[in-house]
Amino acid sequence: MSKRNAKLELVAEEMKALGYATVDAIVKHHLTQSKKLPVAMGSREEMDSIFLEEAPEEGKNPKEVLDFVLQHVMANTTLLSHPKAYSFVPGPSNYVSVMADALATGFNVFSGGWAASPPAAELEIITIQWLLKIFGFPPKKGGGIFTSGGSMANLTALATARNIKCGKDFSKAVIYLSDQAHSSNIKAIRVLGFKEEQVRVIPTDGEFNFAMNKLKNCIAKDRLQGLYPFCLIGSAGTTNTGTVDPLREMAKISKKENLWFHIDGAYGAAAILAPKGKKALRGIEKADSLTIDPHKWLFQPYEMGCLLVRNHKNLSHTFTEKPEYLRDIEGNTSEINFYDLGIQLTRRFRALKFYMSIKTFGLTAFRDAVAYNIDIAEKIEELLRGSRKWQVVHPATLAIINFRFNPIHSDYDELMLDTINQYISEKMMRSRKALLVTTILNKQVVLRMCLINPRTTLNDVKETLLLCEEFAEAFEKANRHMV
Repeated sequence: MSKRNAKLELVAEEMKALGYATVDAIVKHHLTQSKKLPVAMGSREEMDSIFLEEAPEEGKNPKEVLDFVLQHVMANTTLLSHPKAYSFVPGPSNYVSVMADALATGFNVFSGGWAASPPAAELEIITIQWLLKIFGFPPKKGGGIFTSGGSMANLTALATARNIKCGKDFSKAVIYLSDQAHSSNIKAIRVLGFKEEQVRVIPTDGEFNFAMNKLKNCIAKDRLQGLYPFCLIGSAGTTNTGTVDPLREMAKISKKENLWFHIDGAYGAAAILAPKGKKALRGIEKADSLTIDPHKWLFQPYEMGCLLVRNHKNLSHTFTEKPEYLRDIEGNTSEINFYDLGIQLTRRFRALKFYMSIKTFGLTAFRDAVAYNIDIAEKIEELLRGSRKWQVVHPATLAIINFRFNPIHSDYDELMLDTINQYISEKMMRSRKALLVTTILNKQVVLRMCLINPRTTLNDVKETLLLCEEFAEAFEKANRHMV
């Protein structure tokens, strides 16, 4: 493509060729990714050597550009949907939703207001209603909005809580959360202008449970000092361990103390689709607001978070603005403009991928996938407990398990055990054969697996554990003088 193209258009044949080649590449990736190495590595210098250039004045053939991107970008990216991607919170995704995203982007659907696309707004209303029912929120009074992810959902929730509970003066307001709450909550609190002294981080116990007595004492002390407790944040599946806070008791405290009860379920809330998860999440329906992340355990591609609220009017009362340039497209009260329910005015059509995947596979398939994830984590726990080489540090909880190499009868001290387990993770990452990193629990370095990919098999995990043992044995041989 050497000629100038001021309209930024391709002819039909070029569009089809580029489109078919792109879809072929995506299909091939989905069918073969389990055979690829899941971990990508590259220094800034290496990336610069490939990509660093001035913006080209003249264009190239689109197929050449695509081939370059497939070779140097897509083939060099960590695969969070790989069966052996165990770290952080993987993003298993699904092909139907990928194609839905392509449609939403290809048609360039603006999903901010009703007038721009009534079907887009309607599908967001419908899919939010599906989620309200799943989580036991009031179907008529409740509401919600899709966001870019859990971080934005938490920010939206806490902005709403501040507005409803505090109004314009939040100088004496106090917010409560545990030391296992996700860092996005702290970031949201900071963005909203709260000072450090307005935040109470309540220590958890040895099992990482939110300490209710400490919370009650803290609230009482703050009231005696003339402060205004206004919000309590609970976790429905912490990132570190999958632990679910005592949601029912927290709901009772919130009601008694007139606190806004926000639950961050970005990781674990979707476990409600499985019987074991539903039992663990009892009380989640009592929240004033709930964050969930469909791009995690509801198997959607990035970016897709969601905020549900018990009273939809709280969102509109917090975020609605009436600029003159939007006055002609307000519509009637049943025609929801989602830019009135959150921070973004310009919004992509996120609801489509969730809608199309649920319609294609059915909710039962999603229930089965979540139940499988919980079950496989419990099987791994059983496997580890039956080994003479591994110690379970925290049991399988909502598909997360924490463990470390600690052979029976070894006389390693804590420092040496930390060193060995850190070494296992580093060697695994350098091998690129599995995405497996560490976290810190009770001041110990431990390996952490998050098993929410429905395509991860028991054999995948067994192979990974055997490789971990090989790395540990190699470390022991190389460091006999130390161990």
